[in-house]
Amino acid sequence: MTVALSPRALMSLLANGPKAMDVLATAFDTGLLDALEPGPARLDALATQFRMRPLRLYKFLDCLESLGLLTRQAAGDDIGATTYRALPGLRDTVAAVVGPDAVERDRDRYPWRLLHGRLTESLRGEVSIGDDDFAWPPRTDAQTAEFERSMAVGLGPVLESVGRHADALWSDRRRLLDVGGGDGTLAAHILDSAPHLRADVYNLPAVAPLVAATRVARGHPDRLGFVGGDFLAEPLPPGYDALSFVRVLHDWPDDVARRLLEQAYAALEPGGLIVVSEEFRTPDRLAMQFFWSYFLIGVDTCVSRLRETDFYTTLLAEIGFARTAVLPGTWELIIAYKPSTAG
Repeated sequence: MTVALSPRALMSLLANGPKAMDVLATAFDTGLLDALEPGPARLDALATQFRMRPLRLYKFLDCLESLGLLTRQAAGDDIGATTYRALPGLRDTVAAVVGPDAVERDRDRYPWRLLHGRLTESLRGEVSIGDDDFAWPPRTDAQTAEFERSMAVGLGPVLESVGRHADALWSDRRRLLDVGGGDGTLAAHILDSAPHLRADVYNLPAVAPLVAATRVARGHPDRLGFVGGDFLAEPLPPGYDALSFVRVLHDWPDDVARRLLEQAYAALEPGGLIVVSEEFRTPDRLAMQFFWSYFLIGVDTCVSRLRETDFYTTLLAEIGFARTAVLPGTWELIIAYKPSTAG
């Protein structure tokens, strides 16, 4: 049974955050997590397998248990007979946080240290993240390319969800416009499972070379296209029967999000499908968004507003979309359809 930590216990873990990350990285790098997840694993067997001192390993496993990641069954005073089992999926979860391709590693490259220890000044507007360090929207080709590369690192959850529902989403679609679709990574994954579909990425012109590189790397030379434009300054291009906003709308105020969805309604063909996905607001997603919430305290031009799914389902209905649904997944997919002319 999982017991929620008291605020005092949680704060103790937070105060020791770097040490906790060291424990997680060590458990991952040594292979301990591979042995602990199937469990139950005896401490003496683990110590022998990994050439570790039993008493030291016992304390190390206490650290993991304090994080709520292990269950333990004691065997009296014989610590060697103590058995452990990691929570299901822990190894992959830790890999996503401390592994070589971890999102957190990518985020740590951003200049968050400009705010560290100066949050009071930042909250009062006296300290900010300058445009040379992070401009929103990006102001140079280099900033745009770096931002889109970083966003591609965090696409895993939506790739899982889109893959799970590929048949339902794309089986009767011909042309997809992925609005703000980064370097084309998402569109390329969609094309992998929808051989009849053509997808265009709509993004700032500076992103075109990134999409061109993805087109070659992913083997879709004739089906992955690019349309350059600025959705804040011009309408979305017409002629598509599917359109997606993935990790786009939450960066903008409510009125801009509404305007973009209204543009989507106007651009879509009758019967067209719209897909919206991002980190919809839940306690877990808010925690995983902590870096951006912290970093963007110093950036007034970026809203970074995690919204509940109800915000979008209500807004889509108000605009005129029909058959709205929320599809389950690592990140939910909100879908809706522009009514056909016959409807």
